[in-house]
Amino acid sequence: MPVLQLENITKRFGSLVANDAISLALDKGEVLALLGENGAGKSTLMNILFGHYLADEGTIEVDGKPLPPGDTRAAIEAGIGMVHQHFTLADNLTVLENIILGTESLWSWRQNNKAAREKLAKMSEEFGLAIDPDAEVERLSVGERQRVEILKALYRDARVLILDEPTAVLTPQETDGLFTTLKSLTKKGLAVIFISHKLHEILAISDRVAVLRRGAIVGEVETAKANRNMLAEMMVGEKVTRPKPRAIKSGAPVLQLAGITIADAPSGTGLFDLNLTVNAHEIVGIAGVSGNGQSALADMLSGLLQPNRGTITLNDQKLDRTSAIDMVDRGVGRIPEDRHRQGIVGEMLNWENMISETVTSPEISKWRQLISKQNAISRTDKLIEEFDVRCEGASAETKLLSGGNIQKLILARVLSRNPSFILANQPVRGLDEGAIAYVQTRLLAARERGAGILLISEDLDELLALSDRIVVMYHGQLSEPFDNGTKTIAEIGLMMAGQQNPPPPALKDEAIHAN
Repeated sequence: MPVLQLENITKRFGSLVANDAISLALDKGEVLALLGENGAGKSTLMNILFGHYLADEGTIEVDGKPLPPGDTRAAIEAGIGMVHQHFTLADNLTVLENIILGTESLWSWRQNNKAAREKLAKMSEEFGLAIDPDAEVERLSVGERQRVEILKALYRDARVLILDEPTAVLTPQETDGLFTTLKSLTKKGLAVIFISHKLHEILAISDRVAVLRRGAIVGEVETAKANRNMLAEMMVGEKVTRPKPRAIKSGAPVLQLAGITIADAPSGTGLFDLNLTVNAHEIVGIAGVSGNGQSALADMLSGLLQPNRGTITLNDQKLDRTSAIDMVDRGVGRIPEDRHRQGIVGEMLNWENMISETVTSPEISKWRQLISKQNAISRTDKLIEEFDVRCEGASAETKLLSGGNIQKLILARVLSRNPSFILANQPVRGLDEGAIAYVQTRLLAARERGAGILLISEDLDELLALSDRIVVMYHGQLSEPFDNGTKTIAEIGLMMAGQQNPPPPALKDEAIHAN
């Protein structure tokens, strides 16, 4: 008997059929990979399974027993655990406090920490998930935070574990560690639903793959009989080819950073004596685990954060204090890390988001003050067609777009200005194979045109596919640049973990006291 059985699950949002009569079974000890384009219905299906959404039709059974619909507590009590792509931990609490949060009655006078500590210690040893129960979550690495999320689900006696893009913020070594843990867990009977856009990882960890397209299951295949091209074609419905950069000679420096130090960054990790050059016709990739200073670097290059010391030179001009408007006016194209929070205003219309960085251009406004709505909509319509933004038109709300189409809108806004320097921060995070190929093709076209591109990514595959040179960021410092192809993935992974070229403590101490 399957540990989990979904039968004819259907969910509609108005006229949109998000899930169309989906049936899936999951056996004890099996890893089922769920694959599909953005908007294919994966998240909706998992939210129904976990009780966040109520299905219009269909049933769910766990160990042959019906699961009450739309009831998250019932799902947890039935043994379903979910680790979200964006962790749901309280940073100001300890590991132990996060794990037991919500497991005890509100009427309890005090927490039974002793029993919880003993259970956690036993689980950590049994499953190879070592963690300090008294460590504050805000001080943990992303790999350790993910370990806490998994332990939190196992603490609640999960028998079915849903992992949503679990490797998005891990080093290659941490990914290998996660896969080792999953194999150990499945040997003990845990069933896993593994959601990822990384096809090589799906091929490495899963036993079976189910592919969704436009809300429906379009195929299932045993992983042993699948390959990357087959899965990509099943997912998109046609052959998908990732672009390859053409060898091209780099040009003059577009961006130069010299001795950049930011002692106190809102994102946490600052920057310490950064030196970096990005040339025209070049993509420089920054590898690193999330939280090592990438956010501070991106904010500074976007004009949102000022360095304590050091110089920024853009197109041969040294910059003093900068602002976001100033950086845009100086030819900086910004593709932000969080497309929803930093890239768009969801409640605004597509044309309003499209012109948000060109609102004072003569093409859009008169006397740099009065916006011509007609011109703005006309320009947006052209860019929607050129960049294949699939939407209800220029006057629809942007929040209605899928993640991939929001990213296309941002690309249209940025690249249509022909910027000399492009900050591409996690440009394909969470996108499907078709959208990834599209975004990468556009970035390579900008490189051909002459733009210098700084590509910040936690996906080594992306960096190795696109970059001319690579630098590794660790604890707010950059390694020496190296040409793509001169280091192995294992070597880069060690640098990302700080096991090669660690930052000198004296330099960090000095930087902290910078004015």
